[in-house]
Amino acid sequence: MMLYTHSPEVAAALDAGRAVVALESTIITHGMPWPRNLDTARQVEQAVRDAGAVPATIAVLEGQLHIGLTDAALEQLARSKAVAKLSRADMAVCMAEGRTGATTVAATMIAAALAGIEVFATGGIGGVHKGAETSFDISADLQELAATRVSVIAAGAKAILDLPKTLEVLETLGVPVIAYGQDALPAFWSRDSGLKAPLRMDSPDQIARAHRMRARLDLPGGQLIANPIPLDAEIPLGDLAPIIAQATADADALGISGKAVTPFLLQRIFDLTGGASLEANIALVLNNARLGAAVAVALTALKTAPTHP
Repeated sequence: MMLYTHSPEVAAALDAGRAVVALESTIITHGMPWPRNLDTARQVEQAVRDAGAVPATIAVLEGQLHIGLTDAALEQLARSKAVAKLSRADMAVCMAEGRTGATTVAATMIAAALAGIEVFATGGIGGVHKGAETSFDISADLQELAATRVSVIAAGAKAILDLPKTLEVLETLGVPVIAYGQDALPAFWSRDSGLKAPLRMDSPDQIARAHRMRARLDLPGGQLIANPIPLDAEIPLGDLAPIIAQATADADALGISGKAVTPFLLQRIFDLTGGASLEANIALVLNNARLGAAVAVALTALKTAPTHP
């Protein structure tokens, strides 16, 4: 069996040298209920196409790594139950055992790099969880950003995390954290985390050129592009803070830990906001998909531009 397989659409795009954007699959299996998950996945893929690129949703189906899913495979995954949530540590085991799994940020970056895809659009990255000084709960996403040369477009780290510590770890790992179009670091559902972003860029071309320059310098790892949620879709951090605190306290009281923490918190916040958090989540993912496509198109244009040593 081949290590991975392409959907026909992605195979044709890569062969033709067209812009391709990787998309994760845990948002489908662990982030939204049926049938909203399938509707959103289709909308995100279409947003990439409308912006001039080709979407490559990534997942492991019965042990086979798929770079891009047909619509039938997308629906199959959206309907599936008990799908594994894959990161760097367990991706190979899932494939070797012939099981089905959805890729997190880290696993999607690994797969994208294998396939030669340079841009990945997602919702928010994982990071340092609150209380990590005693639990050591730090997402593998951060180390992956330091190791794998893919530019990740996200609405910042998820607001349920310890954002100052997440930013500190990213700095230690040498990951560029670039706010798009503003100085403030966004916080997933909110445009402003209260923290200043280390770097700022205002165009897809700037982001693409920085990505290329890292490769020319032979620097490992990718870039985190923190793209703020659209203004009309955001939930201000001041409104969210007490809700996040309540959800976190509930998780602690129930002894929720490890990979179960993020899905629990997202569901609890959904309940406490009356569903508003899900609507905001969908808006920011679509926004990131559009920017991801623009960056991928800019990178493709740079391939044909003259370069200087």
